[in-house]
Amino acid sequence: MFAIFRKEVNSFFNSLIAYIVMVVFLVAVGLMVWVFPDSNVLDYGYADLGAFFSLTPYVLLFLIPAITMRSIAEESRNGTLELLLTKPLTDWALVLGKFLANWVLVVLTLVPTLLYYLSVYWLGNPPGNIDSAAVTGSYFGLLLLSGVLVSMGLWASSLNDNQIVAFVLGVFLGFVWYVGLSSLSQLLGTGTLAWGVQWVALDEQYQALGRGLIDSRNIVYLLSLTAFFLCLTHWRVGRLRK
Repeated sequence: MFAIFRKEVNSFFNSLIAYIVMVVFLVAVGLMVWVFPDSNVLDYGYADLGAFFSLTPYVLLFLIPAITMRSIAEESRNGTLELLLTKPLTDWALVLGKFLANWVLVVLTLVPTLLYYLSVYWLGNPPGNIDSAAVTGSYFGLLLLSGVLVSMGLWASSLNDNQIVAFVLGVFLGFVWYVGLSSLSQLLGTGTLAWGVQWVALDEQYQALGRGLIDSRNIVYLLSLTAFFLCLTHWRVGRLRK
């Protein structure tokens, strides 16, 4: 697993992929948080990062599939996947190595945004007048949400050797789970079914963690959803081995 992890990380940073991803993400989010009039913190008048945490998931819905689309699709198209599968390497080692490498890249992309928290912390009146518990919960939610989206993107990449198809499918899966289920619950009204659909939606889980109270039920659900898509990817890799 660690050999695959190192290989993937090295391929990211030996090409422009990692740097392009980081720059695009930081520029897009930075403009929304500090420049655009409808969402920037300076015009809001409060020491709050709500705009950042509400907009970032929508950026990740597109950014993460762009990272994961090549993970297995490119290997399959170039014929290197068959070479990897002939080595003494288990399917789980391949899947987990690629998953961790992609997840680490997303985490490293999020790390520089801690400067936003420090900036707002010192801009507050008085300094430090910010809900640090909510910020901590929101960052924790972003990490778990990223893990789910990476696992979805990895499964999408395993279904086809075309990276564009993998990207589109990855975006579709993330959009359905983050936006689609919440919209469906609103159409269903206020009954038990509507509540259940709303609860399994990714945005509900993410917002719950962002309130500053980290509930084990939210964590277990997000980790279980990640494991579910990793199992689907493992099954798909097993099919490709035959």
